[in-house]
Amino acid sequence: MRENYDVIVIGSGPGGLAAASAAKKAGADDVLILERDLELGGILLQCIHNGFGLEIFGQDLPGPNYAQRFVDEVKGLGIDYKLDTMVLDVTPGRKVYATSAHSGFSEFQAKAMVMAMGCRERTRAQIRIPGLRPAGVYTAGTAQRWVNVEGYMPGKRVVILGSGDIGMIMARRLTFEGAKVERVLEVMPYLTGLSRNYVQCLLDFDIPLQLRHTVKRILGKDRVEAVEAVAVDDHWQPVPGTEEIIPCDTLLLSVGLIPENELSQKAGVRLDPVTGGPYVDEAYQTNVPGVFAAGNVVHVYDLVDWVTEAGLVAGERAACYAMGSICQLEAPPIPTVAADNVRYVVPHHLNPARLSVADVRLQMRVTQPIEQAVRIQVHDGETLITQQGARYARPGEMVNITLRRRDYDKVKIAKELRVSISPR
Repeated sequence: MRENYDVIVIGSGPGGLAAASAAKKAGADDVLILERDLELGGILLQCIHNGFGLEIFGQDLPGPNYAQRFVDEVKGLGIDYKLDTMVLDVTPGRKVYATSAHSGFSEFQAKAMVMAMGCRERTRAQIRIPGLRPAGVYTAGTAQRWVNVEGYMPGKRVVILGSGDIGMIMARRLTFEGAKVERVLEVMPYLTGLSRNYVQCLLDFDIPLQLRHTVKRILGKDRVEAVEAVAVDDHWQPVPGTEEIIPCDTLLLSVGLIPENELSQKAGVRLDPVTGGPYVDEAYQTNVPGVFAAGNVVHVYDLVDWVTEAGLVAGERAACYAMGSICQLEAPPIPTVAADNVRYVVPHHLNPARLSVADVRLQMRVTQPIEQAVRIQVHDGETLITQQGARYARPGEMVNITLRRRDYDKVKIAKELRVSISPR
């Protein structure tokens, strides 16, 4: 194991594996992956359902199969990796401090880095559900690991709070294993996960979904005995008289994901308060030169294929930086701005001198659903840069629009790119 590397990648999920592979292929001689788990592959190892790889491979794969393809590629390329290794600190100068039960404390120096730590689930403490602390309250991802990897069932009668994708997928998975999923409660007036998961995981198994509902309190001392559900108004306040006791022994929480950016902050990376992830450019470089970020650490994606695509770009550009072919540009960046019905846009800004390399995909989420045909537009003031249509726009499903090379003449002279989504 070396001490100095061209590119160090933190995290071996789909974004990290893709970044390491791309960096090696782009000419970085020495690439290292640091992973805190016992295996390469990240969260995909517990996602045994299919639905992965349709865009990258043109195949419908389960998560472990998808991950294994990149694990095999990483090993075939001779990329170094350290497992069961916790990164403790990262400096703005790309110095990495890590610890492992096998090799103790280690220091590494990188010419370029890719942050690919993924995201974590919100817990009960973060959404402040009243009640005692009985056994039987878990995040949906924890239950997924127990059932799919460890072989344990979290309970027999289940209520799921939140209509995120992991929660809906676990509703189906627990049903397969003989549990009774009593209900899925969602505080928002719309679905927060993908529509396909609603159809395939809830509708197909007659699992009821109640929008504008939440858990008012958890009942039970040693073990969950029931939850009290309640309807909420437009300000998410309980509506008196709508309380309902739902007997159950398990409550799963699928109430949102948070990008893992504690290490990014230690490296001096500036974070977007809306996404919780770093501000990045079209190469996924952060405000710290030579520090790149890819995957769910930037913003939470819908599809693993898009995480992989981001990792491929970040890894290739990190290798270019390490080899000296990317320098800081004198031209000011062009910001992307979330306009009508758009929560955020990634990347956050574009470097005009680099736009001749490839098309740039802008990704965003809407603030409110539009259940009809929509128009996605990119403007610089009154000048229309590009536009495209979509059948609908929903907060639970990412919206994309591509800036193509034919648009670059307008983009390069733009002051800002305002992105809006409206009904046709």
